Amino acid sequence: MNLTNDYLKPAVYIVGAGPGDPDLLTIKAQKLLVAADVIFYADSLVPQQILQLCRPDAEIMGTANKTLEEILPLMIERVRKQKSVIRLHSGDPSLYSAIHEQMHLLAEAEIPFEVIPGISAFQAAAAKLKVELTVPGIVQTIILTRISGKTEVPAPEELTTLAAHQASLCLYLSARHVEDAQAKLLEHYPEDTPVAICFRLGWPDEKIRVVPLNQMAECTNQEKLIRTTLYIISPALKQATGRSRLYHPEHSHLFRQDFHLTN
Repeated sequence: MNLTNDYLKPAVYIVGAGPGDPDLLTIKAQKLLVAADVIFYADSLVPQQILQLCRPDAEIMGTANKTLEEILPLMIERVRKQKSVIRLHSGDPSLYSAIHEQMHLLAEAEIPFEVIPGISAFQAAAAKLKVELTVPGIVQTIILTRISGKTEVPAPEELTTLAAHQASLCLYLSARHVEDAQAKLLEHYPEDTPVAICFRLGWPDEKIRVVPLNQMAECTNQEKLIRTTLYIISPALKQATGRSRLYHPEHSHLFRQDFHLTN
């Protein structure tokens, strides 16, 4: 991509880096990384390989050891100096990325910003597992959530309540509380429900383990997983036999005439 910094305006671009694999960056994210003047990135969550796309003369700053009060003035200063700034987050910015407060403060400071979506870990996990998380007749709902920890979950969204749906449940940021999570899930899911334990998806040291729900905590502890771990609890992980109506020969829709009228 032979782009220059003329591609970007002075602004903050909040970019989703995906779960770790540089090949899962969107084309727009790649274009921005190639052209940007400054990159602030979550260095504990974004692999170094992604930064190889950046200009050799770009200013690159890790933010794992900084607070928002330290990061934000630096971004604002660069933009006011007519620099293009990328705030690089792991996964997709709409999920557990703490961008809400950043956007609010950037707007208050009258700093233009744009959000570029990324692949989330649950999507990468489903692809790695070669499963569809919504199987007709088995499960048609995906829940993305976390267990209460330092950040409390609102009472109506407690894990026990959500588990009652027996949906495809994607559990983020919960490895440190896995025993509690397993106990709450077992109140509603059968103990043999498959759980995919996904550690650092897309990174060189990626691990994926699929175990019954009643072994979720034991496996997590054996593998010494305490962070960057996603759990997918779903009946869709079993050998599923449901079929979508969309491509069924007896299903008619706007782009395909009624089967009975054409046969």
